[in-house]
Amino acid sequence: MTTVEADPVVPIIRISRDFQATPGQLLRAHTDPELFARWIGPDSLRTRIEQWDARTGGSYRYVSVRDGAEFAFHGCFHEIRPDRIVQTFTYAGSPDQVLLETLRFDDLGGGRTRLRTQSLVESFEVRDAWLKSGMETGVDEGYAKLERMLTDDTV
Repeated sequence: MTTVEADPVVPIIRISRDFQATPGQLLRAHTDPELFARWIGPDSLRTRIEQWDARTGGSYRYVSVRDGAEFAFHGCFHEIRPDRIVQTFTYAGSPDQVLLETLRFDDLGGGRTRLRTQSLVESFEVRDAWLKSGMETGVDEGYAKLERMLTDDTV
């Protein structure tokens, strides 16, 4: 089950979900462009990778498409380590709203890993707009796809 929480003191969104996977599998799912494109976002979108350099100091750009409408996202990988990724995330439709994201892969033992994501934005208004954008549906459906990929040994 995925949890999405809004911090009451700081404009942060926290997301957490446990997976039947190793930290290495989750890292690969977030850094391999072909795998990432298969699971990211809601079921109604298809994603194409336009630029992808998943390394510390690298950057990315991808476009999600639904019924001919395109939604572009880009950012920079500030740090990639076996236990975490620090990156920026920007929706091209709101270029002034840059999220600073930290993804942590917590090894729970027994082949299970907790993925924890923290997204910091510049204001509570921006945070609340992200939460109202349908983000939670996209996260839930995307993580369900990722879970299926892990179950069928795609990752």
